[in-house]
Amino acid sequence: MVSDRLQAWVRARFGSSEVEAVLELLNDLVPLAQGSTAESVERVQAAVVLLSGGDSRRFLDAAALARKDRRDVLVGAGLADAYWADQLDSVLGKTVSVRRGR
Repeated sequence: MVSDRLQAWVRARFGSSEVEAVLELLNDLVPLAQGSTAESVERVQAAVVLLSGGDSRRFLDAAALARKDRRDVLVGAGLADAYWADQLDSVLGKTVSVRRGR
Protein backbone atom coordinates (compact mmCIF):
# COMPACT_ATOMS: atom_id res chain seq x y z
CA MET A 1 0.00 0.00 0.00
CA VAL A 2 1.17 3.51 -0.79
CA SER A 3 0.32 6.16 1.80
CA ASP A 4 -1.98 9.03 0.91
CA ARG A 5 0.74 11.61 1.35
CA LEU A 6 3.15 9.68 -0.86
CA GLN A 7 0.46 9.25 -3.50
CA ALA A 8 -0.08 13.02 -3.45
CA TRP A 9 3.66 13.61 -3.98
CA VAL A 10 3.70 11.19 -6.91
CA ARG A 11 0.59 12.73 -8.50
CA ALA A 12 2.09 16.21 -8.21
CA ARG A 13 5.42 15.35 -9.81
CA PHE A 14 4.92 12.59 -12.37
CA GLY A 15 3.09 12.94 -15.65
CA SER A 16 -0.56 11.93 -15.57
CA SER A 17 0.17 9.01 -17.90
CA GLU A 18 2.84 7.69 -15.49
CA VAL A 19 1.16 8.03 -12.12
CA GLU A 20 -0.71 4.72 -11.98
CA ALA A 21 2.32 2.72 -13.16
CA VAL A 22 4.55 4.43 -10.59
CA LEU A 23 2.06 3.74 -7.79
CA GLU A 24 1.72 0.12 -8.87
CA LEU A 25 5.49 -0.36 -8.91
CA LEU A 26 5.78 1.27 -5.50
CA ASN A 27 3.09 -1.01 -4.15
CA ASP A 28 4.94 -4.06 -5.45
CA LEU A 29 8.36 -2.78 -4.42
CA VAL A 30 8.22 -3.28 -0.68
CA PRO A 31 5.76 -5.94 0.42
CA LEU A 32 4.84 -5.96 4.06
CA ALA A 33 7.10 -8.75 5.22
CA GLN A 34 7.05 -10.12 8.72
CA GLY A 35 8.40 -7.46 11.04
CA SER A 36 7.85 -4.59 8.59
CA THR A 37 5.64 -1.72 9.63
CA ALA A 38 3.62 0.65 7.47
CA GLU A 39 6.15 3.34 8.41
CA SER A 40 9.16 1.31 7.28
CA VAL A 41 7.46 0.48 3.99
CA GLU A 42 6.59 4.15 3.39
CA ARG A 43 10.18 5.10 4.23
CA VAL A 44 11.63 2.91 1.46
CA GLN A 45 8.91 3.84 -1.04
CA ALA A 46 9.46 7.53 -0.30
CA ALA A 47 13.21 7.16 -0.69
CA VAL A 48 12.67 5.75 -4.17
CA VAL A 49 10.38 8.55 -5.32
CA LEU A 50 12.47 11.27 -3.69
CA LEU A 51 15.56 10.02 -5.51
CA SER A 52 13.60 10.08 -8.75
CA GLY A 53 12.64 13.73 -8.46
CA GLY A 54 9.60 12.91 -10.58
CA ASP A 55 11.61 11.49 -13.48
CA SER A 56 10.41 8.04 -14.59
CA ARG A 57 13.86 6.83 -15.70
CA ARG A 58 15.41 7.83 -12.37
CA PHE A 59 12.45 6.22 -10.60
CA LEU A 60 13.15 2.88 -12.31
CA ASP A 61 16.85 3.16 -11.42
CA ALA A 62 16.02 3.91 -7.76
CA ALA A 63 13.50 1.05 -7.64
CA ALA A 64 16.11 -1.36 -8.99
CA LEU A 65 18.58 -0.12 -6.38
CA ALA A 66 16.02 -0.62 -3.61
CA ARG A 67 15.48 -4.20 -4.70
CA LYS A 68 19.22 -4.86 -4.34
CA ASP A 69 19.73 -3.06 -1.03
CA ARG A 70 17.17 -0.81 0.60
CA ARG A 71 19.84 0.90 2.65
CA ASP A 72 21.36 2.47 -0.46
CA VAL A 73 18.16 4.32 -1.37
CA LEU A 74 17.63 5.38 2.24
CA VAL A 75 21.09 6.92 2.35
CA GLY A 76 20.70 8.53 -1.06
CA ALA A 77 17.39 10.13 -0.13
CA GLY A 78 18.58 11.33 3.28
CA LEU A 79 16.31 8.95 5.17
CA ALA A 80 18.92 6.72 6.79
CA ASP A 81 19.57 8.54 10.06
CA ALA A 82 17.62 8.68 13.30
CA TYR A 83 15.68 11.74 12.13
CA TRP A 84 14.27 10.14 8.99
CA ALA A 85 10.65 10.52 10.14
CA ASP A 86 11.09 14.27 10.65
CA GLN A 87 12.75 14.57 7.25
CA LEU A 88 9.93 12.66 5.62
CA ASP A 89 7.33 14.84 7.37
CA SER A 90 9.09 17.96 6.11
CA VAL A 91 8.96 16.74 2.51
CA LEU A 92 5.59 14.96 2.41
CA GLY A 93 3.72 16.68 5.23
CA LYS A 94 2.83 15.20 8.57
CA THR A 95 0.73 12.11 8.82
CA VAL A 96 -2.63 12.53 10.45
CA SER A 97 -3.20 10.32 13.42
CA VAL A 98 -6.58 9.70 14.94
CA ARG A 99 -6.76 9.94 18.69
CA ARG A 100 -9.51 8.25 20.58
CA GLY A 101 -11.11 9.61 23.72
CA ARG A 102 -10.45 7.97 27.05
